Amino acid sequence: MAKSLPDSTSWRQAGHRYYPYNYQLRQRYGRRVQRVSIDAGFTCPNVDGSVTVGGCIFCDNRSFSPSRRVPRQDILDQIDIGIRNLKLRYKCDDFMAYFQPATNTYAPVDQLRPLYERALTHPKIVGMAIGTRPDCVPDDVLDLLEEIAGTTDLTVEYGMQTMHDRSLDWMNRGHHHDAFLDAMERSRGRGFEICAHVILGIPGESRQDMLATARELAVTGIDAVKIHNLYAVKRTPLGEQVERGETELMSLRDYIATLVEFLELLPPHVVVERVSGEAPRDFFVGPNWALDKSAIRRRLDEELGKRDTWQGKYFLGS
Repeated sequence: MAKSLPDSTSWRQAGHRYYPYNYQLRQRYGRRVQRVSIDAGFTCPNVDGSVTVGGCIFCDNRSFSPSRRVPRQDILDQIDIGIRNLKLRYKCDDFMAYFQPATNTYAPVDQLRPLYERALTHPKIVGMAIGTRPDCVPDDVLDLLEEIAGTTDLTVEYGMQTMHDRSLDWMNRGHHHDAFLDAMERSRGRGFEICAHVILGIPGESRQDMLATARELAVTGIDAVKIHNLYAVKRTPLGEQVERGETELMSLRDYIATLVEFLELLPPHVVVERVSGEAPRDFFVGPNWALDKSAIRRRLDEELGKRDTWQGKYFLGS
């Protein structure tokens, strides 16, 4: 069962200008907690032809998840391997099982339950995160997620990406924004945290379009958000477009400026789990600045300080 969250303004008292995920985890658990990626072998409805074919224009799951870059193993073996790798980088002894690549609720309940329950049997796992699409959570799946949330900390991540249907069509998403609103309506009050994924820099979207997505998010009732720049990886339609010079990706300067204004519109209680996205160099096409996540965070902190602003400054409910 989820532990109580820290006060939604304590992150500012601690010197942060937005509500960072690692701060939330330390406040909740009293120590560092890392996510360990799990590949349960799922696909997506815009890959298998259920709604469309070809997948999202930017998507190669091998670039998003370490588990898609090696042969798939038993879930507990994946956790053990992931923990060993994470311990090479972090002083950490507690982990969250993260069902990451593809659509991790895209199966019948009788197939999903044993996968989730097996991950929770690992002694180092203290919680779970499940990445999925908003059009892949029928009520019986939500009932299962609610049941799991009664026994452990659970976050369900919905790929919203943008509120603009034309952009969802451009990325071959296979659903429109109403699917996200429907999933949110049926997910509230079920005991799990809800995280939305958002992409900034989609071709054809102005800064005002992106800020409209922030305003929309602010009233949907999300608990957390992952924000990242549109980036391109090899062997994807987007990667090919960028390599041919047909699609221009956002500059770091524009991204930081937009990200600051995006954060200003979010409620102060919304946890910011990510502020940029990147992929391994051998998969990566661009933009090159996205490869240095530490530099992006520094630039964001510098810009927030320069403007003397913070997450929620212009949130309409504050």
